[in-house]
Amino acid sequence: MFSTSCHYGLQAMLYIAMHASDESNVELKVVAKEQDIPRHFLSKILQQLVKNDLLISMKGPTGGFRLARPPEKITLIEIIAAIDGLGVFNKCGIGFKQCNDKNPCPIHDDYKKVRAEVEDLFKSKNLKETVEDVKSGASIISITGG
Repeated sequence: MFSTSCHYGLQAMLYIAMHASDESNVELKVVAKEQDIPRHFLSKILQQLVKNDLLISMKGPTGGFRLARPPEKITLIEIIAAIDGLGVFNKCGIGFKQCNDKNPCPIHDDYKKVRAEVEDLFKSKNLKETVEDVKSGASIISITGG
């Protein structure tokens, strides 16, 4: 449903939320290495997140990235919107360009419901909740490197 860039952006934001603070930033090379994301590709994604006021980028010896707002104020849907846009929640499940309510594909009605549920999930989850899930062990994937 989401692009590779969007997946990487979500992973990077979660990693930064876990490791950055008001006193320290997370370096691009650390995120790239720990999350196994190509550094150049990640750099472009993080700059997109900076442009959308989700991250702050600092240069210099203590440079790197940190969240632009507290993690409880950043929803996952904002990250998706910054990278893929919200149009992803209106696309056809099969990939037809002309699929819509008037010209539905064979799975249109069912997929429309699923898309709405996924959109609601990403609207309701914020970075703080996801970090807490990882730290408590409730999450299957741990992003604790660094």
